[in-house]
Order: sequence, then C-alpha cells, then structure tokens
Amino acid sequence: MNENYLDRITLADCRAHLPLLGNNSIDLFLSDIPYGINLDDWDVLHNNTNSALLGQSPAQVGKSAFKRRGKPINGWTQADRNIGREYEAWCKSWSLMIWPKMKSGASLFVFGARRTIHHVINAFEDSGFLLKDILAWKKHSAHHRAQRVSIVFERRGLKDAAETWRGWRLGNLAPIYEPIAWFIKPYRIGGTIADNVLEHGVGAINIAECQINGSNPTNLLEFGFQKDEPRIHEAQKPIKLIEFLIKLTTKEGQVVLDPFMGSGTTAVAAKRLKRHFIGFEIVPEYYEKAIERLDREEERPYSSDLTTSQLRLLEETEKRYGS
Repeated sequence: MNENYLDRITLADCRAHLPLLGNNSIDLFLSDIPYGINLDDWDVLHNNTNSALLGQSPAQVGKSAFKRRGKPINGWTQADRNIGREYEAWCKSWSLMIWPKMKSGASLFVFGARRTIHHVINAFEDSGFLLKDILAWKKHSAHHRAQRVSIVFERRGLKDAAETWRGWRLGNLAPIYEPIAWFIKPYRIGGTIADNVLEHGVGAINIAECQINGSNPTNLLEFGFQKDEPRIHEAQKPIKLIEFLIKLTTKEGQVVLDPFMGSGTTAVAAKRLKRHFIGFEIVPEYYEKAIERLDREEERPYSSDLTTSQLRLLEETEKRYGS
C-alpha cells in the first residue's frame, strides 16, 4: 500500500494522504513540524486575524532573524489566547491519522518550540502515544533580540526612568536550544520491549553506532551545519542531527515518515543511511527545492558502511585539509 509513496516526496497536505498508508508499516516518525509560533504564513495554524500578526516593529526592520511579529505587542486578547488551543487541535488532526500507521514500539521524534511543545505533547498523548523523553538540540549559536529598556524610555523622553532601568532589557534569554519530543507507540499488554523488538523490529536504540567522541549519547544533542550544507528553509535542521536520530532508532531498509518535509533533510538523511522514506510537503517552493536537493544527492559520494570512528576520522580530515 505504501509503494506509491515510498522514497518520494509528495506535494500535498499530508492529511489527504496519511490515511492511505499501510497500517503498522512505519518504523520511525521524524519531523520538524510547524511550531505554531507564526514564523511565516505556513506556520499560522489558527483563525486569529490580529492585525499585528506577521507585521514588523521598528526594531525588526532590516533584521535577518525574527523578521516578523508572532505575537501582539499591545496585550493579549482572548482570541490571542486561543492560538495555542487551535494549534493543539491542528496537531491532533494528523497525529490521530499517524497512530494506526506506526508499528508497535516505534519511536516518533517531533521537533517543536519551547513555548508550544506542550500542545504537541497533549495532542500526541490524546492520540494514544506515550512521551518517552524530551531531547534538547543545542545550537552552536542563537539569534538574540532583546531591546534595551533604557533606550525605549529615552525615546519617550523619560530620562529618569531610562537611568533607573539602565542594563535591563525586554525579551528572553538567547534561545540556544530547541526541544524534541520523543514518543513511542505502546506495545501489547503482557509483552516486554524485548518481545516487541523480536516481533516488530523496533523499540531498541542503537547506542554503539551513535556514540559521540567515544561516549554514549545523552539527551542533549549538539550538532551544527556542515560547511557545504545547503540552507533552504529558515527552520532547517542540520543533517547530522537527523542522521543521528535515524541511526539511533532504525535499521537499514526500514521506513521513516516525515509529513512536513520542508527542505528535504529527512529524505536526504534516510537515503544516505539506506532507509526508505515517505514525505509530504505542502509549500510548492520548498517541495521543488527539496526535490532538487535529493537529485543532487544522487551525485554525492557517500557510504553508510563506514563505522562511526571511520566517519569521525573522515570528517576531521575534511575539516583539516578541505573536502
């Protein structure tokens, strides 16, 4: 039943096609889903028509990051407060579809935002999945926009207030990590996870192949972009991070599902690691770029037969002498 979708990205709303996939056929769900933080038009997943949405404040004009407002700046209305609930309902609309497609004991890695990941967790738990852990992807750097309070007051002519609040800022701490919710589909009552591994081929984690600098991995993951890695999507994740999660939970020949393919990173990583993939992307621009990226992958020499230590040596050599 999956033949029409296997090893291809389909241009479509995933919800129109997920019901057509075979039940108990997916070994891993891995997706950098929309975060529901109003990053761009594709990330507005609610009915709120607040005029501030996707606008710009004076401090955002000309900036390469945080180019648009994802929340109101003059207080929160009840409609604004409903954004999270509507995002959760959207997540549930497709997580319910995924439930019968996953094998028992299979893992699901769902990238999210710190402010909205709880809505994802609620939706997935309501759909039947169990939260196993929350991993943290630590980025090498983080865009940080925190406006000085003193400058705001100086512009208003409030010199005394500006001096009182000097050193203070409006904003958050630098967002150096992003959460990854790790779910599993429960296995049969009366069985063990070891029984499930024998019966369905999923449920164990491949620690030996995922060691980092000779040590067992933790739930804090530090992966950056490679120097030759194309940057297609503003929410794109490093391919080494995606490869790690695929190697951790699947074997060669198994199937990885990503209904929100974006730049195509999951497809490229699965291809490199000799796994099958099924992907969907709703934005034509990203779909075409992901397809182009996959086509270029055909020309790239890569061997997943190398051991972890050999791959590490190869990467160090490339860094020192150039690829």
